[in-house]
Amino acid sequence: MRTTITILAAALIGSVAFAQQPDPGAVITFASSADVAALAAKAKSQRKGDQPTVAERILQLAPYNVNLEYRAAVGPAAVHETEAEMFYVIDGSATLTTGGKLVNEKRTNAANLTGTGIEGGMSRNVAKGDFIIVPEKTPHWFSATNGTVTLMAFHVPRPVAAH
Repeated sequence: MRTTITILAAALIGSVAFAQQPDPGAVITFASSADVAALAAKAKSQRKGDQPTVAERILQLAPYNVNLEYRAAVGPAAVHETEAEMFYVIDGSATLTTGGKLVNEKRTNAANLTGTGIEGGMSRNVAKGDFIIVPEKTPHWFSATNGTVTLMAFHVPRPVAAH
């Protein structure tokens, strides 16, 4: 009896954990302003310690994903080698640095690099209502936040040129 209860409890916990994982094949094509506000509140509440960024999925239609990024501190710089990234500033403001060269560059996966910052590049202040597009292979970094900044981030796969 005790073994049966243990197995059932493990199965229930496993199914709950599985249910909480986003379905990579899910299609989400609409999010209301109330949905986005709820995601922003959720991201803010889920931030742990000095975690720089918390992301929540807004929309999904493979191969495209639109995420909400709640940024409360400076995080790593990035280069996406095969996709452009478009940002819309939902709330707050920050300094975005683009171009230049990654500092302490590390590969995170087959298509992305990170670094602790950027040498050179161009910095600009971005604020609520601004749109930004960062071409693939371009270093980018939110090098300062003015309190917090909430962004919509849309990764756009770009075709790889044949050689």
